[in-house]
Amino acid sequence: MIATILDFLFRKIQEEEEVMATLLGPESPWTERNKIYRSRNILTRIRQSQIAGRGFSRGTQFWSIIAACRLAVFPLAVAAPQLPEALLQERDNRARWHGIPVLVQELYASSHLNSDFSRTRTVLKELSSLLSMEAMSFVTEDRKTAQESTFPNTYTFDLFGGVDLLVDILMRPTLTSMKKNKMNDDLVKDCLSVLYNCCICTEGVTKSLAARDDFVFFLFTLMTNKKIFLQTATLIEDILGVKKEMIQLDGIPNLPGLVQSFDQQQLANFCRILSVTISEPDVGNDDKHTLLAKNAQQKRNTSPSRAEHNQVTLLNIPGFIERLCKLATRKVSEATGVSNFLQELEEWYTWLDNALVLDALVQMATDEVEQSSTESSDESTLATAPLRHRLPQSMKVVNEIMHKVEVLYVLCVLLMGRQRNQVHKMLAEFRLIPGLNSLFDKLIWRKYTAANHVVHGQNENCDCSPEISFKIQFLRLLQSFSDHHENKYLLLNSQELNELSAISLKANIPEVDALVNTDRSLVCDGKKGLLTRLLTVMKREPPDSSFRFWQARAVESFLRGATSYADQMFLLKRGLLEHILFCIIDSGCRSRDVLQSYFDLLGELMKFNVDAFKRFNKYVNTEEKFQAFLSQIDSSLVDSNMLLRCIVLSLDRFENLAEDVRVVEVLSECFLLSFMARVENRLSFLFRLINIINVQTLTQASFHCQYTALFLSLQNFHSENVSCLNTSLVVLMLARRRGKLPFYLSALREKERAEKYPGCLLNNFHQLLRFWQHHYLNKDKDSTCLEN
Repeated sequence: MIATILDFLFRKIQEEEEVMATLLGPESPWTERNKIYRSRNILTRIRQSQIAGRGFSRGTQFWSIIAACRLAVFPLAVAAPQLPEALLQERDNRARWHGIPVLVQELYASSHLNSDFSRTRTVLKELSSLLSMEAMSFVTEDRKTAQESTFPNTYTFDLFGGVDLLVDILMRPTLTSMKKNKMNDDLVKDCLSVLYNCCICTEGVTKSLAARDDFVFFLFTLMTNKKIFLQTATLIEDILGVKKEMIQLDGIPNLPGLVQSFDQQQLANFCRILSVTISEPDVGNDDKHTLLAKNAQQKRNTSPSRAEHNQVTLLNIPGFIERLCKLATRKVSEATGVSNFLQELEEWYTWLDNALVLDALVQMATDEVEQSSTESSDESTLATAPLRHRLPQSMKVVNEIMHKVEVLYVLCVLLMGRQRNQVHKMLAEFRLIPGLNSLFDKLIWRKYTAANHVVHGQNENCDCSPEISFKIQFLRLLQSFSDHHENKYLLLNSQELNELSAISLKANIPEVDALVNTDRSLVCDGKKGLLTRLLTVMKREPPDSSFRFWQARAVESFLRGATSYADQMFLLKRGLLEHILFCIIDSGCRSRDVLQSYFDLLGELMKFNVDAFKRFNKYVNTEEKFQAFLSQIDSSLVDSNMLLRCIVLSLDRFENLAEDVRVVEVLSECFLLSFMARVENRLSFLFRLINIINVQTLTQASFHCQYTALFLSLQNFHSENVSCLNTSLVVLMLARRRGKLPFYLSALREKERAEKYPGCLLNNFHQLLRFWQHHYLNKDKDSTCLEN
């Protein structure tokens, strides 16, 4: 029987090949693909094994036939429909296929080239009902790793060629000379939905679709149709998430026209897709995050990456950035009483990690409200009416927040790219910062009661709610926007800019050029600028909240670059230094990530500033408090070394200003400066800084990780240790200026002898110095930030 079926399959495949070649022509894509697949067709392998007398075992013969069908160009579109129905039914009962092979046969028969597709959609509905239950089960089980045995319906549908058949049905108009596609939007939507269900449950389906560039680019062309946009975008997102090689956006047919055809909601969802195409992929291996590995990779890949190429492509689309700015700053009208209801909804929003899904729910809920208004007012209808009428508005708020997360992410990545200055200019021109400032109190950082406020801890393996993601992405954007850029003063309003000018005038120092050149028509409106609002909410945040980490990073980025006394005093006058010291010493905070961010911020706030050191000494006014502060520094030098560098640099500056009475006073009174002035204390820190790093383990924080981890993970910051090397160099460079370098090197040698390990410090440090020269002094490197 097996041999008979094989002979039958061979004849039918040859007949189908001849028919398709006649219809489509010898140069068609189908004909070319068929030549490739035929060379590795398992039918050929079976025939050769029979001729050679080395046949397959009886236990695998039936499944070999199925595999033969599976690997054909139109898998079951050629072979499966011709399999004896009795054979399929017999195996169906035993294998519990739920009639799926027969349905695939009907799908093929009803969707041929000259079909009117009248039966096709009915068959798809039956298949969809069998597959959607498995997909829903997968989603509600926290997207656990799918196993083929766990989702038999999806696996069976794919095994019998259903996935490939749907792809061919969708793409058939592009492969034939058909003047008009007979498939209506509903049928296309059903095909896309079934494919998406298969992708959810069976990873192999997603990977196989991702390997077909022609299909991926074809899907983008479907996005011009608003009726099937959600289904198309959702499928594209899943496919791009597993694609081995990043697509190039300029390969999408008429990308500018496609983007310009989107309404604002579609553009926001498209940003979710774009996020995968403009972010450098995370290698997922700690060894590859080392500076040694990064340097080696840069040598191998000298040309711009695909992500960088895609960023340039987006920036060249007319009006793209302007529309994103409008989306990010668009206001949301919130009905009375929605806030509390919104908090209740967030419990189940947490697993809705796809804004596209929420779009569909919003539409469904809105349609339900419209329908309910025409229903009779019986008791059951009246009981549910209030919920029904509140649901769409509540969903609309969260949906808008989720859209803004996508948009802010894309803007953030572009701000960190090679075209940063171009992006900055556009964001300023389109008033992104003033727009976000107007949203701050009502949407970005709304007030919560103690009962419903949830503290988001660090490094949790959780699905963050839309509001948490929105806050973190907002803070990441502020950090990227103000870091080492003159546009940072757009975070203030006109009155606050005047305050900076007054500080400089009182201190008899010139205003910085960036402040003088700031276009005041582009700064924040209202009584407070965005930076001041951020300081206000930071003080109210619970001690261990990870929001503190991102808040501190955003404020620190405002201070980075050439030290500005006026900027420091602006923040000191608002009590920032005292708040940081409270968090480090008195709050009971145990989060290393939060403490690291506050050490770094404290360093930028105090550097070279006599008033800051005075304020420090006023707060840390007892030996007990000072020891508590030192204990936090000692507990992790990787986290606190930037602060140590600030203290060493400031001490050196102050010691050269002995004629200044204020400087002499702070040198004599400040616990911190007196402690660091003692050589034995400096040497103790130097020994440890050199000992905890080596060339093989040097790392540097990277912001180019994958989308899902970029704004929720803190690991990238916490793992940076190259700053310990730079801090060590600062200590020794200052010693050399004062003619004390031989003493420090001798002390290092004595430490080696005491440890009975000659060379453990100096040899390691020598290797670090060689690496430092190679890494920082290359001609293609910009060392401006390091020099500052």
